[in-house]
Amino acid sequence: MSEVRFLWVLRCANDMTSKTTYFSIQCSDDPLAYLPQGFLQRTRGRGLVMPSWAPQARILAHKSTCAFLTHCGWNSTLESIVNGVPLIAWPLYAEQKMNAVMLHEDVKVALRPKVGQNGLVGRVEIANVVKCLMEGEEGKEIRGRVRYLKDAAANVLSENGSSTMLLDELADKWKSKSFMQVSDLPSNGEK
Repeated sequence: MSEVRFLWVLRCANDMTSKTTYFSIQCSDDPLAYLPQGFLQRTRGRGLVMPSWAPQARILAHKSTCAFLTHCGWNSTLESIVNGVPLIAWPLYAEQKMNAVMLHEDVKVALRPKVGQNGLVGRVEIANVVKCLMEGEEGKEIRGRVRYLKDAAANVLSENGSSTMLLDELADKWKSKSFMQVSDLPSNGEK
């Protein structure tokens, strides 16, 4: 529907009455059986569906990755931003919902698909959000913001960056055993 190339990692759905997660990598069902009939044939040459698992950090770091539809777990969010990949925020539960709001409304590096009256996000909505992120004006702004954050992250994580220097300082304090003193800890805003 969106006509863009994609990689989709598809997991089996869990029985929500007995599980704390929506999806499982350990299941006896074939995750591909959940796809609509003919989906793989219709998307051949444009899409790749991987059952159960893929090396997410490596995929997000690849230069051809242009967007990431995510449930907004914190690790996935950070991996995406550090690699300059804009997000489609589709939270399922817990802190993911708060993360999605922050990414969309505050940081402005994500679009959010609209949930239908039945509580589901339909394929037409996903296609529209993908097209908006890849081709629309709002998507252009998001891509620019996430590139800026990627550069900022690279700067603070560089050899002389603030994160590296503060981590080195903390390690030095631990080595000298002075970390046990509360007075050595920085207060808000101090280095």
